[in-house]
Amino acid sequence: MPEFLYNNKLYYNPVEFAMDRIGGTWKMPILWRLKDKVMRYGELKKDIPHITHKMLTSQLRELEEEGFISREVFPVVPPKVEYSITQRGQKAIVIVDTIRNYGLDLMKEFGVEHSKVTKHKKEK
Repeated sequence: MPEFLYNNKLYYNPVEFAMDRIGGTWKMPILWRLKDKVMRYGELKKDIPHITHKMLTSQLRELEEEGFISREVFPVVPPKVEYSITQRGQKAIVIVDTIRNYGLDLMKEFGVEHSKVTKHKKEK
């Protein structure tokens, strides 16, 4: 496939393009949490404890701008904001699920136990 430009960025293949949309440390975990339910900012922050407020905010904005999630603001005091996954985001869940399962398989192959990861996180 020939290279192409999108938003003044040069891409060499569709995988690179897709990973630029949903890749990185936090976008897939955010999408995964929103796949079955609507969540408020505080719920997402609590469910992803190692993400900073700045990073969560920026990742939510990027996912919203790209059409993977929607943000609904309710005119109440204090402000209430809810995030939900869009149809485009649901299509990405198939990929996230595949990568997640592959990661779990790799963890087994490399002898990484999930309980060790969880225990390590608690010790920090």
